[in-house]
Amino acid sequence: MDRRRLIVTIDGPGASGKSSTARGVARALGIPYVSSGMLYRAAALAVLREGADPGDEEAVMRAVARHRIRLVPRVEGDRVFLDDEEVTEKLHTAEVDRVVSPIARHPRLRAWVNEALKELEPPFVVDGRDMGRVVFPEAPYKFFLWADPRVRAERRARQRGEDPRKVEAELRARDERDRAQTEPAPDAVFLDTSGMTLEEVVDRVVEEIRRRDP
Repeated sequence: MDRRRLIVTIDGPGASGKSSTARGVARALGIPYVSSGMLYRAAALAVLREGADPGDEEAVMRAVARHRIRLVPRVEGDRVFLDDEEVTEKLHTAEVDRVVSPIARHPRLRAWVNEALKELEPPFVVDGRDMGRVVFPEAPYKFFLWADPRVRAERRARQRGEDPRKVEAELRARDERDRAQTEPAPDAVFLDTSGMTLEEVVDRVVEEIRRRDP
């Protein structure tokens, strides 16, 4: 297995288990897990510090441009820097949560995140949307996770203690809204995880990687 070209992409709709699977696969392979969401959260922190309007794409991009945002992949977990300050532990707050969703809708910010990801040196496992089809079309290992919306809703509802019916309605609306960004790469391995445990999904992905490149 050539670690210099080892990029594994994990795509799929919301609550399909992308992040948990990517973390498990990275641990199994002993390589970093890259969360594209950390870059969106770092951008959200920059927006908060600049007092910019999250709904104003131009203001968001000006706020991001005023700071040097870096993601440093590590096997033990990504580290994120805003200028010379490590902000990893500051990215999961209620304030950042409130801002990250509206700014992630801006096409220019999504393009900025994608370009930042392309600059990372392999090896790594990365999850998100359009990772295999748009951001890393050259990746030798691409996977697309899917599960029935009801199953995904039940999983998320258990995690958050919410009403599964409400969560399912939200997921179906998000699926429709994000349809253009959740198309699998033509050469991705499609996995329906509806009846699988997380451990089974991770094992299946690792097995496929090692089968093709032992």
